[in-house]
Order: sequence, then C-alpha cells, then structure tokens
Amino acid sequence: MDVLLIAGIIIVLGFIGGKASNGMKFPGVIGYIIAGVIIGPSLLGVFDHAFLARAGIINDFALGMIAFLIGSELRWEIIKKAGKSIVIVTFVQAIVTFILLGVGVYMFTRSIALGLIFGALGVATAPAGTYIVLREYRAKGSLTNTLLAVVGLDDAMAIVIFSFAVALAKVSVNGWACGSLWAICWKPLVEIVGSILMGIILGMIVVTTVRKRHDRNEILTIAIAAIFVCSGLANMLHMSLILSNLVLGIVIINISSLTGRRISDSIQNIANPVLLFFFVMAGAHMNIKLLPSMGLLGLTYILVRIIGKIGGSYAGAVLGKMEDKIKKYLGFGLLSQAGVAIGLAILIGREFGIQSEIAVTVISVIAATTIVFEIIGALGVKYSVMKAKESGKARH
Repeated sequence: MDVLLIAGIIIVLGFIGGKASNGMKFPGVIGYIIAGVIIGPSLLGVFDHAFLARAGIINDFALGMIAFLIGSELRWEIIKKAGKSIVIVTFVQAIVTFILLGVGVYMFTRSIALGLIFGALGVATAPAGTYIVLREYRAKGSLTNTLLAVVGLDDAMAIVIFSFAVALAKVSVNGWACGSLWAICWKPLVEIVGSILMGIILGMIVVTTVRKRHDRNEILTIAIAAIFVCSGLANMLHMSLILSNLVLGIVIINISSLTGRRISDSIQNIANPVLLFFFVMAGAHMNIKLLPSMGLLGLTYILVRIIGKIGGSYAGAVLGKMEDKIKKYLGFGLLSQAGVAIGLAILIGREFGIQSEIAVTVISVIAATTIVFEIIGALGVKYSVMKAKESGKARH
C-alpha cells in the first residue's frame, strides 16, 4: 500500500478514535493509541514493521516538538517561584520509585540485577502522553506547571539512575571484572551535559535569528528547522533528544519571552496532526499479544510503580512545602511510560546480550506494561487536573 495512503488512513482513524474516546469521557490520546494497536502489525496489519521504521523521522520530530513545547512553558518566574520544590519533588519521587520497585522486583525474582534494572526503568515518565492530555484539557495552574517541569526533568533523572543501576547490576552478575563504576557511568553523564549544552547553544542562535522577524511563516520555518536540527544532532551524537529540545525551549522562552511565545505559538498551530500521528504510531508499535506474557512480574511492576510515583510525589511535595493539591494529585500525572523506558530497556540487550535471560525478561515486561501505562497514564493526568480544578474544559 502507498505510504501516503497509509499516512492518510492513520490520521483519519486516529481522529475517529480520539472522538470516540472523548464520547466516552476519556482523553483523546487513548483513542489514538487504541486505533494504532488495532491497525498495527499485532492485529489487522494495515501496515508492517518496515513502515514503522520509515515513519521514525516523524516520531522523532514529534518527541522533539513535545519536549520543546514543555520547555517553552517553563518561564524563569515559574522556575524561580518553585525551583527548589520542583527539584526536591522530582528527586524524591524518582528515588522512592526506584527503591520500591527494586525491592519489590527483588523479592519476587530474588535477582539483584533485575531489581536494580526494573527500579531504574520505573523512574522514566513519558512527557508526550502527559503533555497531550494537559493540552486537550487546556490545563493551567500550579499543578500543571509542576507536572510539566517534573516530566521534563524525569528524563535526565532516569538516565542518571539507570546508568548507576546497570553498573551495579553488572557487578552483581559478573563481579568487578566488568570495569569500574566510573568507566560504566561516564558516557550517560556526558550525554546529559552534552544535551544541555546543545540546547543552550541552539536556543541562543534561534532567538538571535527570530528576534527581528515578524512574518509568521518565516518564524514557523525557523522553529521547525531548529527542532529538526536539535533532534538530528541528538541522534547523531547519541545525546538525549528529549532533554536537548526541552532545554532549547527553556532557553528561548527565557532569553526573550516575546520571541519565545511567537515561536511556541507557531509550533502550536501544527501540533494537532503531528501529535495524533505520533500516538497512533505509538499504539502500532505495541504488541497486544505480549499482555498475557507479562505475568505476575509485570503485575508487580505495574502496582509497585504506581505506588512509588504517587507516594514519592506526595513525599517530595511535602518536603518541598508545596500546595495541598500538588501533594494530593501530582503523582497521578506521572504514570505514563513509553519511549524513554523502552529505549533504556533495549539498551539492556546491548549491555547483557540480547538473548540473555535478563534482557529478554526486561524487554518483554516493559513492552507489555507500556500498553497498560499509556492508558492509565492518560486517565491519571485527566484525574489530577480535574481534581485540582485546573482544567480549562471544566471552566467552560
């Protein structure tokens, strides 16, 4: 089937799925994902895995765009007002989730390596699923600002924790023959620092270029080019695509609020079809046949991760002296799991061998539970903004 025809079918069915989901009072993203699962290779097979691979460029652009838009919401006055609290709640919920999952998986499997790895993977939160629900419900307020900041920073936290966890997991399996802790961990640290520097440099270039331009089409062209360049460089240099674009958005909005808002608004105008396509494709990547195979380990991972995210967020918000609504509802907005967790799970195959028992277990469970978390995560974000009375839909 022609690629353009398939793309058209994806957008139409995703649109129908989103409307059907809204009709049942669910966020539209659930309909997009289910439409992707239905027409993807694991069920009807409207397109195959080769098409999924060819569409990767759109997925990367969509992820970069989402990270950029999240960054563009993190203005300095917001960061300054709750900066310390955001750092505390991000750190605490990540550590609590890591520890609870590590202990829970270890008690179930009696494997230190699996406990460390699953604990680290559980930290990662998918910014895409969170952002699209906040956008759909026109959410605004202190909880929304905190949620955007935490899901953006979670990527960096997950990479750091994952790096140390894998190092320790290797030691538990192979002893110190695998090398020193520093030798294993320095690459991810370079990745994080490099991603931040790249976002800063590109952000300064974009602001300088756009500042004196007023034509909306020119601004949109430059903004799209910036996201493509940032995402492409991140892939080429093995940096974090999400973190680099997040920093790009933060730098642009804080160097010049007016210029940053003009750039952000131009991207918002094309966001809907790109996000729709992205989430249908995300659903298509999910193999629904894996669900029965996740077993008790998968159920343990799901339950303990939910407890860790909600409990850890509450504890972090208490320590950070944040508002009551943030204490109560922040954790419900941090349940999505997708690209970052799957990407890190695939790295386990590279570190331990793709056919190893550890790699097979990790990849299978993460792939299966991602299907569950993408649906639970969307519902959790809706619940949090509704209970916090920050939904624009609720005010109209």
